Amino acid sequence: MPSIARSAAASRPKNLAPRSTWIVAIAALLLGGCAASGDLGNGGTRGVPPSTASITPVDRQALATLDGSAGNGGATDPSSQSNASYATTDSAKPGDGLKVALLLPTGSIDQTAVIAKAMKQAAEMALFDSQRSDVQLIVKDDKGTPEGAKAAAEEAIKDGAEVILGPLLSRAVPGAAAAAASANVPILAFSNDRTVAGRGVYLLGFSPEQDAERVAEYAARLGKTRFAALVPDDAYGKVIGDAFKAAVTKAGGSILAYETYPAGANAMIGPSRRIVEAAKTAVGNGAPIDALFLPGGQDVLTQLGPLLTYSGFDGGKIKLLGSGAWEFATISTNEAFVGGWYPGPDPHGWRDFQGRYAKTFGHPPPRVATIAYDAMNLAISLSAEPKGQRFTAANLTRASGFASVDGTLRLTATGYADRGLAILEVQKVGSTIIDPAPASIDGARFSGQPTRIN
Repeated sequence: MPSIARSAAASRPKNLAPRSTWIVAIAALLLGGCAASGDLGNGGTRGVPPSTASITPVDRQALATLDGSAGNGGATDPSSQSNASYATTDSAKPGDGLKVALLLPTGSIDQTAVIAKAMKQAAEMALFDSQRSDVQLIVKDDKGTPEGAKAAAEEAIKDGAEVILGPLLSRAVPGAAAAAASANVPILAFSNDRTVAGRGVYLLGFSPEQDAERVAEYAARLGKTRFAALVPDDAYGKVIGDAFKAAVTKAGGSILAYETYPAGANAMIGPSRRIVEAAKTAVGNGAPIDALFLPGGQDVLTQLGPLLTYSGFDGGKIKLLGSGAWEFATISTNEAFVGGWYPGPDPHGWRDFQGRYAKTFGHPPPRVATIAYDAMNLAISLSAEPKGQRFTAANLTRASGFASVDGTLRLTATGYADRGLAILEVQKVGSTIIDPAPASIDGARFSGQPTRIN
């Protein structure tokens, strides 16, 4: 297919109001994916959307056309939603162009495909914004499997790709890594599963571990020393729960009660009652619980909130602590969560990106689309170096890090991403930052170790 050159006369859809784009179930497929596939669920949602609308559905016919092919030539704006790659204008040196591969499960027909298409469009938008004529985006369908990702990576490398963005799902990362390692091509994966990081694979997804450490550290700094936790009984709960325990211990605190719950409202009743009873017992013992850690997204919090209230939970005496998955527009409609704290990036970058994306493509992006946009910008930012010297480990892990929609991030030698997260407080209408992200990326380094997910 022909590539797409930026046209000054290209038109964009107008009068498209930004909408909340968030579905926690979709993010569970993406930043780590679904637990059934060995990926992390629940932990990938981010941002503070300005309204309550959900992501615009993508019809099946449109999904069927996402073949992931790419080529050269043509002239249009990213709003065309073409599957082709495109180039833009700049004063690049002749013969010193850059080819970037993007691996996504574009052939899917479920919500994974909605995310895949949005990630592709976000990467295209970053390329369009860069004004670069010497950069080509090569999109390949990785089928969401190790085998598909391996084949897609091999094709992309054969086509001249110097760096690979994606895959989307952590289960596909090892396949792509196997193909990329022999060619010394680095991978900027969108997963948050730390077990697939390293050896040339760098994760751009927000990690549950860093969520847990940031909110625990902040709570301890404000005098919280006695904690309880109520976490999902799944892969995400295991990872973020273990990280929270370690963070509390590191901060000098203690966990007085810890419960897990399986999915389903009825299954949540028992654990919710037990955690509330433990809190009442702690009061009787003269050592009341200061804070309750309740990670999870909209799908579970809307059920847990009423259960906790019904069981007698006193939010006025026990501070609720959450994860980045608390970032959904309707959280404050449940009184139990008002006043709660959770970690997240400064929302201003997301709101700007959301509006520009909606004007470009005619529908709002899922929150995780910023990761693809940032990955493309990261790749372009290193393209000034000569070929063969652009994507070295030293350049990718530079101490200054990289600017992103969600704040500064720095890749580490282990393949993780250090991010500066703020602490937000749920208010009766929306959320507000009560502790800004660290001014230095050094203040955001995660100190834990990856957890194997079986």
